Amino acid sequence: MSALYGAIEAGGTKFLCLIGTGPGDIRAEARIPTSTPAITIARAVEFLAAGRERHGPLAAVGVACFGPLDLDRGSRTYGHVTATPKPGWTNVDVAGGVACALGVPVGIDTDVNAAALAEGRWGAARGLHSFLYLTVGTGIGGGGLIGGRPLYGLGHPEMGHIRVPHDRQADPFVGHCPFHGDCLEGLASGPAMQARWGRPAEELPADHPAWALEARYLALGIASLVCTVSPQRIVLGGGVMSNARLLPAIRRELLGFLNGYLRAPSILEGIDSYLVAPALAGRSGALGAIALAERAAADRLDTGTGGS
Repeated sequence: MSALYGAIEAGGTKFLCLIGTGPGDIRAEARIPTSTPAITIARAVEFLAAGRERHGPLAAVGVACFGPLDLDRGSRTYGHVTATPKPGWTNVDVAGGVACALGVPVGIDTDVNAAALAEGRWGAARGLHSFLYLTVGTGIGGGGLIGGRPLYGLGHPEMGHIRVPHDRQADPFVGHCPFHGDCLEGLASGPAMQARWGRPAEELPADHPAWALEARYLALGIASLVCTVSPQRIVLGGGVMSNARLLPAIRRELLGFLNGYLRAPSILEGIDSYLVAPALAGRSGALGAIALAERAAADRLDTGTGGS
């Protein structure tokens, strides 16, 4: 019998929790609104604890968390959320809280890195060694695998906070990011759209000018990532992307910004298969958390230690 894992996708608006082994074997699922850290983490732990009573022991738990996160294993604040715009969550020890409550190894990474792991293993990036996953929703974040390994450096990538050209005459909106104002997230996230247009993105008509501007900003950001990271494919998810017309519009804008400079056939001849939607729908992050749990369990076997 395969080992059973717990998974938490810790998002800005909800926690999606699973117990299972992969896309074809989900034993239990719960959605928990994100409120205060104490309440939200406690409810997630209660779900996992109840699940192992019903379904059997958990070999490990994976946490795919909104960021920024401290992912330096040598740091005393490893597994903590750091300077997040999410009120009340700065310096919260997410990984340690789950590990202490359940007494099992805990693997943690950003929600986008976890989603990339899942899409690479089971979804839209299967068979590729270098790809990115971008999410456009409550924030804008990016993660990915380069040469088959998660992309890290000084910290984890902050692709949503890159700067993009902002014509203030055409778009006088000052931006919504509390740190940078008009970075990509500040101009094109869901909260930025609501702040600019006065209502949530999902309530805007399909022909509203918001969508052309959104496609332009996202394509500008993606063009920079294509030129600097050179991924084999980009998977583009998140709640804002639920508008069916947005992805084709981004593809058209992206081709225009690249202007034939990159001669890769996958871009010139196959943009529809280069910039794609997730194959795992709304479960990419949570399924990626299962992959993180597998790694945490394997690390314990390799080192003979537990914990996060």
